[in-house]
Amino acid sequence: MNGREIGRAATEPSPSAREKILKTAYGLFAKRGVRDVGIDEIISRSGVAKATFYRHFRSKDALVLAYMDRWYAVRSEAIEDAIAHSHSPDDALLAAFTVLDEWFRRGAAEVNTFLKVLIEFGGDHPLGRAAMDHLAAIRGRLAALAEAAGLDDPEGFAWSFHILTKGAMVASIEGDLGAAARARSIARALIALHRPDRPEFPLRRRAGVSVMS
Repeated sequence: MNGREIGRAATEPSPSAREKILKTAYGLFAKRGVRDVGIDEIISRSGVAKATFYRHFRSKDALVLAYMDRWYAVRSEAIEDAIAHSHSPDDALLAAFTVLDEWFRRGAAEVNTFLKVLIEFGGDHPLGRAAMDHLAAIRGRLAALAEAAGLDDPEGFAWSFHILTKGAMVASIEGDLGAAARARSIARALIALHRPDRPEFPLRRRAGVSVMS
């Protein structure tokens, strides 16, 4: 480290206690799940006092909510950046798989955050409901992209697309590092299926039958 770097490091503010706690929890929750990690371990590893912890997070659930919010922000920023560099509406829809592929291959455990929380706590628990809210927000963004691409039934497309992403996440847990690339290939077929100019679509719409039925 040269003199300039030393000077810059000396003037950079140290992370706040809240940030230390959240960063510590982020790593532990992502790797081991929420139930397996206790508050005492988080306090010890983050190097803060117990009173400091409770000043920033009134409970473990509050910390888990902050963890999920942090992951949602990180995920959204990465995927929105990939969308911004897409060359077509179809590429924008497939951008999520490009990002997932990179995360899977480097073993980013946080990718499965919402699924893990939902499985651990169930849909009736406040944390499970919060996870479902984040998943619903992601589907809303997918539906908007599908509409921008001119696809039929954007909401139905978003649900089907989410089945592919969730399946890829489960496959990655099983050890399939190429899961996102495989899912992306299937997603291309899903996009083609939702093209409104397919000959069978007008007939199915007139009959009141769902495209995916």
